[in-house]
Amino acid sequence: MKIAVLTGAGISAESGIRTFRDSNGLWEGHDVMEVASPQGWARNRALVLDFYNQRRKQALTAEPNQGHIALAELEEDFDVTIITQNVDNLHEKAGSTNVLHLHGELFKSRSTLDPSLVYDMDGWELNEGDICEKGSQLRPHIVWFGEMVPMMEVAAAEAMSADVFMVVGTSMVVYPAAGLIDYIGDEIPKYIIDPSKPEVHPRLNLEFFEENATTGVPKVAKILRERLL
Repeated sequence: MKIAVLTGAGISAESGIRTFRDSNGLWEGHDVMEVASPQGWARNRALVLDFYNQRRKQALTAEPNQGHIALAELEEDFDVTIITQNVDNLHEKAGSTNVLHLHGELFKSRSTLDPSLVYDMDGWELNEGDICEKGSQLRPHIVWFGEMVPMMEVAAAEAMSADVFMVVGTSMVVYPAAGLIDYIGDEIPKYIIDPSKPEVHPRLNLEFFEENATTGVPKVAKILRERLL
């Protein structure tokens, strides 16, 4: 039995990680286009590098919450794929082993010359002068505004092959990720967990849980075990 789970900023926010959507397009005091766009990178590379260094430093001390943990524990009984819009590593910290990061990964860097050159980061700092094996500056391995989402086709395939689809902590307004639910057949059970009920087109086999991930995910996990095992 395969479960696909789309997670968004809400589940990370419960672990203390803030997102730009908390404050009208500002992310930790910065206009998002300054720190999350190719144009911002071209204008002020030092600012962008420092911004993500601070995000990494913050993420190092963040711990998974009960939402992350409940999703990881579902692997004991089901084949679970996490499709996340989040760039932190809280799903991995919680124990999830199959995580697709749609918008990139905070603890990886990549070459500005050859996008296929991606490197794991040991610490939290990425600085000017840090270069890839071909000699070009390394940048955060983040999908910025205006860039393609390279994992989207893989995510769509995972969603379409799922027996159950869950959505956790996302407003369902950020595309293309928000469109994943449109790939799910009417016969597939769908669960949306978010305290602010996202606006989605009415469809069959859809249940809303208007609550945080920390309480909603364990609740849905219990329901799945009761119904499917």
